[in-house]
Amino acid sequence: MKVIVMGCGRVGSQVSLLLASRGHQVTIIDHLDESAEERVGANFKGKIIKGLGFDETVLQEAGIRNADAFIAASSSDNANIVGARIAQRIYKVPRVVARLFDPRRAEIYQRLGLKTISTTTMGAERIMEMVTHEDMEVVQNFGHGEVSVIATEASYTLAGKSARELLVPGEITLISITRDQLAFIPTSGTVIQEGDVLHIAVLASAMPRLQSMIEG
Repeated sequence: MKVIVMGCGRVGSQVSLLLASRGHQVTIIDHLDESAEERVGANFKGKIIKGLGFDETVLQEAGIRNADAFIAASSSDNANIVGARIAQRIYKVPRVVARLFDPRRAEIYQRLGLKTISTTTMGAERIMEMVTHEDMEVVQNFGHGEVSVIATEASYTLAGKSARELLVPGEITLISITRDQLAFIPTSGTVIQEGDVLHIAVLASAMPRLQSMIEG
């Protein structure tokens, strides 16, 4: 994936390093590029551009037209929202996540179709999960992102499995299946069919485990 990260503070630098370590092509935009270089270290394999993440000239230099994901992780809520909206609305970037310091704004921006995260401690790991789990769409976050509801289409690897096989008490629960455009609540013995749309409640910490279950 080609990922642009706006801001290279604690969260921005961590998520950039995580993504780069997993083979993704990362470009950081930061208004203090020397500080960014210090934070990610000399071994960082991505690119660093000096500038503002909502400046369209800078965005185009960063390759926004071909980006698969845009992460707004600067120290300003307003800048993050502006940058994220430009990436989403103008450049149609498929995956856009904005970090917010004020959690009261999160619901407003989620209604606009923006994925947001408002905690610092779990920020980098959670942001990476949100942009890299391509076959899982986060449709709702609860609290500060500790619990999410994701939607995913059941592939052949899940077909034939029962709902109980996607249950990890306290971590992962299959809450709804949509089949032939009709939704229903599964029982533990409900058998999943290829093409079913599954809605699953999952702890943020259990997202990698769910990913491995879905991939079979």
